[in-house]
Amino acid sequence: MKLTVIGTGYVGLVAGACFAESGNTVICMDKDKAKIDLLKKGVLPIYEPGLDHLVERNQKNGRLIFTTDMEEAVQKSDILFIAVGTPPDEDGSADLSHVLAVARAIGQHMNGYKIVVTKSTVPVGTADKVKAEIEKQTSYPFDVVSNPEFLKEGAAVDDFMYPDRVIIGTSSPEVAEVMKELYSPFVRTGNPIIIMDERSAELTKYAANSILATKISFMNEIANLCDLVGADVELVRRGIGSDKRIGYSFIFPGIGFGGSCFPKDIRALIHTGKEYDYRMRILEAVNEVNERQKLTLIPKILQHFNGSVEGRTFALWGLSFKPKTDDMREAPSVVIIRKLRELGAKVHAHDPVAMNEARRLGLDKEIELFENNYEALKGADGLIIATEWLDYREPDFELIKQNLRTPAIFDGRNIYNPAKVKAMGFAYYGIGRR
Repeated sequence: MKLTVIGTGYVGLVAGACFAESGNTVICMDKDKAKIDLLKKGVLPIYEPGLDHLVERNQKNGRLIFTTDMEEAVQKSDILFIAVGTPPDEDGSADLSHVLAVARAIGQHMNGYKIVVTKSTVPVGTADKVKAEIEKQTSYPFDVVSNPEFLKEGAAVDDFMYPDRVIIGTSSPEVAEVMKELYSPFVRTGNPIIIMDERSAELTKYAANSILATKISFMNEIANLCDLVGADVELVRRGIGSDKRIGYSFIFPGIGFGGSCFPKDIRALIHTGKEYDYRMRILEAVNEVNERQKLTLIPKILQHFNGSVEGRTFALWGLSFKPKTDDMREAPSVVIIRKLRELGAKVHAHDPVAMNEARRLGLDKEIELFENNYEALKGADGLIIATEWLDYREPDFELIKQNLRTPAIFDGRNIYNPAKVKAMGFAYYGIGRR
């Protein structure tokens, strides 16, 4: 098939590369000329394992084309995916200005029937708004489909190539068949393609992310209670995870979730409820717990240093909101760094892949960045684990102790065994660990 993906951010670039990998001809369009020029040279704007090889191979084979020409992108394809950003407004609602601008541009350049697919995460009713915008610009026939993505950063290529399910929101049986054919190479093992109406598809994405975020915040609440009552959250986690109705996924406690999806989607769904005069009380609590959780290490740090960290230095390992990505959007690390600086402390930081992103965000003007994680320890009064990268799971503890001024570890991801670390002479503080 001939496809166009408009927007070469996280969702658009992964979708475009994976669709090309299955034999389609894909045009990836973006108005950012600098980004497109880099993509043509094989330089990706994001870090995602395996994506660089897909882009290189399919670009070389002529199946993946990058352009800034909207007219070309629209007229040379039959199916057009809208994959631009929907950043949150101040009230938590999703900003649809980019999506609707693309819809208008599609309408202006149409030269025949098109299937227009919203791939961006958008609130209920967006398909209707996209349809209305296109209708203002053209008399050509078209259909609008809601096709939300369910990609995990760090595993996005595998998630796209081997999806748990594919959600197709359309009221047209004919369009549903086209979309099923498009996705058929990715579901050969029998995972379902689920056809539903557009509004149900739009809400499905928000509902899925909200359930997962709820599990995380609930487990963080349990971990905090474990700290107070003297229980061990790791044992509690094993105890409840063995229940098949609950499972082990998303019940690892820590310092909260970040990224481009969960925080934004929760707030957007809360806002949708308000639009219909309905209060999403559980999600309000999930959001509140998560924001508080990002600072849960600070009282532990202050307790260890007798109430003050003024003039002290801390090494922080992990800047991205999760492993296998350089995404620092709403990352707990940034919240911790800024709180420590507010309290008069300095921070040395390291991350395996997010150092350039930290510099792009200007964090290098607030803290000192180190290319080697052990170098970041030198002269520090304690080590903070903010991201559970594999690189940090089996470190040289003796080298850590030699470099730290005081042997204290504040483990925001519970990646170390408390008994083992304490036996080596460290003061250890985890999340809900006894």
